[in-house]
Amino acid sequence: KCLFLSLFMSSNQILLCVAFPQPVCVDVPSDTEAVIGTQMRLTCISCMKREEVKARTLVNWFYISDSGDMTHIYKYENTKETDLDGPFKGRLAWNGSKDLQDLSIVILNVTLNDSGLYQCEVSREFDFRFFTPTFFIRKNITLTVKEKGHTRALFSSIYSEIMMYVLLVFLTFWLLVEMVYCYRKISKSDDQAQDTAYDIIDLNRTRMNKYTIMKAVW
Repeated sequence: KCLFLSLFMSSNQILLCVAFPQPVCVDVPSDTEAVIGTQMRLTCISCMKREEVKARTLVNWFYISDSGDMTHIYKYENTKETDLDGPFKGRLAWNGSKDLQDLSIVILNVTLNDSGLYQCEVSREFDFRFFTPTFFIRKNITLTVKEKGHTRALFSSIYSEIMMYVLLVFLTFWLLVEMVYCYRKISKSDDQAQDTAYDIIDLNRTRMNKYTIMKAVW
């Protein structure tokens, strides 16, 4: 696609075509594992080879339980989304792209009962001048819900608390050791200073005695 710009230079007109890059559609598989209480994106991508062609797109999502019961849970048609009645009522949200090549949905607040098979059905009716060809594709996503995330989070929380208490005990013990060491060092310094003072006093006394004796002799 080009955006034409007209520039006037002197008496001449220059016509420029500025091209904008088109988004690239890549068909990627959906994640298949979810954790209780989190959000889960069910990815459904249906690329169109000619994006400039207008198409009427209808998307239907179904849930198939382990017992084989199929439930129509979500519908998207012409920018209108419908959250159908059922176990997913109020917990589904559209997460697709504006060009309707990404037709994904999100499950909010995943529960253990959300495990099972999901089907994404995409129907397109292309708008050509003389005919309207149709396109249909179905994609299956097998979802497994686990409690691992909660267990890991709980374990991490407990581990953090234990390590915090261990660190506090270690710091307290280290502080006590430092206090005892400093006290002993100060006490030893005081004893040495006192011994030095006594030695000086004894030395002075000895000198005084020698001086007295020498004076008496003379």
